[in-house]
Amino acid sequence: MAAVTAQDQQENTATFAHVSRGYYPTIVALFTATLLISNICATKGVAFLGDSEFAIGPLQILPIITDGGFFLFPLAYILGDVLSEVYGFKSTRRAIYLGFGSLILAAFCFWVLLALPSADFYENQPALESVVGVYPQLLLAGLAGYLVGQLLNSMTLVLIKERTKENHLWARLIGSTVVGEFADTLIFCSIAATAIGISTWTDFANYVIVGFLWKTLVEVLVMPITYRVIAYVKKHEPTYVLQK
Repeated sequence: MAAVTAQDQQENTATFAHVSRGYYPTIVALFTATLLISNICATKGVAFLGDSEFAIGPLQILPIITDGGFFLFPLAYILGDVLSEVYGFKSTRRAIYLGFGSLILAAFCFWVLLALPSADFYENQPALESVVGVYPQLLLAGLAGYLVGQLLNSMTLVLIKERTKENHLWARLIGSTVVGEFADTLIFCSIAATAIGISTWTDFANYVIVGFLWKTLVEVLVMPITYRVIAYVKKHEPTYVLQK
């Protein structure tokens, strides 16, 4: 019986591509999922401390107005910082474009879903429309704010890193967050405010300021975790070379 050669075995075996060993695909997947979920959550307007002013001594306290994505959206910027710090602007820009395409795809799928005829036993069409309905105003707000904010966030971080190399990571993280989050929040709130029920300049200013300060504060608070994640990815990413 003739011996089976390695070439014969290769010819009889199915061929598959090799998956990259790096962490880039995993981070991009988390980044995209965070964007999709937070944009759905953002369709709900949220008010803390009630719907009207109240006083604590001589101080008049306004309700804190934001949207339902406030607790999740900062994570997208943290992941964006990890991508920018480790993989650079071009790779991060690719991830941002993938996220942008995913948001458009989600909006199209929701539009198709709502247009499909409901079964007689299905009674939740109005509730479904209120959650995933494709409102052009909110879709435009989310896409514009996301694209401009994330690109500015990544660009700012990379530009600072060109000067600081591996030093002063805190400056890159805070600086990029201030630029990116402010642009994102201002653009999104300016377009989306009336869609979620904000009708006065006071509430609009509250919405912008609270959103910006909250997102920036979250990144500062979780900076120790961001440091550890970045250090871990740098250490285990086969293609990363430390700069001096």
